[in-house]
Amino acid sequence: AAAAALAACAAALPFADHVAALHGRLAVQIDAGPERPAQSISASFDLLGDARRGELHLSTPLGTTLAAAFWGPGEARWVTPHGEQRFDDLDALSLHAFGETLPLRALPDWLRGRPWAGAAEPARPLPDGPGFEQSGWAVDLAGFGSGQLLAKRAAPPTRLRVQLDPR
Repeated sequence: AAAAALAACAAALPFADHVAALHGRLAVQIDAGPERPAQSISASFDLLGDARRGELHLSTPLGTTLAAAFWGPGEARWVTPHGEQRFDDLDALSLHAFGETLPLRALPDWLRGRPWAGAAEPARPLPDGPGFEQSGWAVDLAGFGSGQLLAKRAAPPTRLRVQLDPR
């Protein structure tokens, strides 16, 4: 039933032909805070779309679906084998799914090596290497040529590592 729900949601989001899917592995590490333990999440992913409309599928290394996020104007949905939950935006979905607000809206652009144009403030170059600072995150592009991205946020201390698969 969950697979059918995921397939139905995927079919509901049309994308322009020029939007290429991204595939890879991601790892999120969130340090412990006063009211929460440390958290670590890793999964394979498929990402399609952009900040306005998209979908992110998370799975185990063996291909078992863990969850999928779908977003469009005015809505965000989190679908797991246990059902579907709706949120007003990606920040609320991210907080529910990961325990912290992650830069899901910016991720499609960041994984293409560029700042997200929809951010409230313009990106600034990193002082010590290739990359930029945006929305409270330092996006390190030193490994971008080999498909690697590292984004770090100081508070709460959070690291998002991505390794893109060549496809």
